[in-house]
Amino acid sequence: MFTLRSPLLSAPPRILLGTVASFLLLLAWDASGLDLTLAHWFGAASGFALESHWLWRGVLHDDIRLWPWAIELGLLIAIFLPFGSFRQLPKARRAQLALTTLAALLTVSTIKLYSHTSCPWDLQEFGGVATYVSHWALGLRDGGTGGCFPAGHASAGFSFIGGFFAFRHGLPKTAWRWFAGAMLAGLVFGLAQQIRGAHYMSHTLWTAWLCWTVAAGADAAVSRLIARNRSRVPAPAPDLAGLAPWSPAK
Repeated sequence: MFTLRSPLLSAPPRILLGTVASFLLLLAWDASGLDLTLAHWFGAASGFALESHWLWRGVLHDDIRLWPWAIELGLLIAIFLPFGSFRQLPKARRAQLALTTLAALLTVSTIKLYSHTSCPWDLQEFGGVATYVSHWALGLRDGGTGGCFPAGHASAGFSFIGGFFAFRHGLPKTAWRWFAGAMLAGLVFGLAQQIRGAHYMSHTLWTAWLCWTVAAGADAAVSRLIARNRSRVPAPAPDLAGLAPWSPAK
């Protein structure tokens, strides 16, 4: 799962433990078969009735596509022109937040590019042509279009979880607000796609885990870099101005 030189291995124990524990829980979810169970809540042989619903597709999919990129643009600007709470972050942490978000998005989109997993609405039991194949069956095609794992739309929320790591070192309350906001947005976007038949629940959960792991690894790497730079700063020379000149004892 991680290489021996992975920055994540130098993360605080609680973060590393949470990352590993959530990974194991996701494996258990995959083995449970609950993906198809939940898909049947919203889909039938005729397809997914809410696929084109004004809320799930219009408001929570089509209408918000540009908002994450607008926020990301603000994060990039804040590296050099900080505003609000960003003024209390060192430049390295501001860069960490902006670049972590892009890295998380790139990670999810790259995996999707090579995924053979099709979406629920592509399955034969929902009116499509594909058969259900686990996303762990690497190289095995299901007869559909593929490219559905993990959930790209949910990453528009989860990718900003990097704010939790950037702010946690000095502004813990702000960090938890970023965590809550990113998790809530990602889950809402993922649920919207679940209802439409565009993703399984595991796709959303794995996207959350990937974004968290990328952010945790980046945080550990930046923290190590900051600590290394501090250790290289030479100690200040003693102030000799206030010392009285030495004279031999009489």
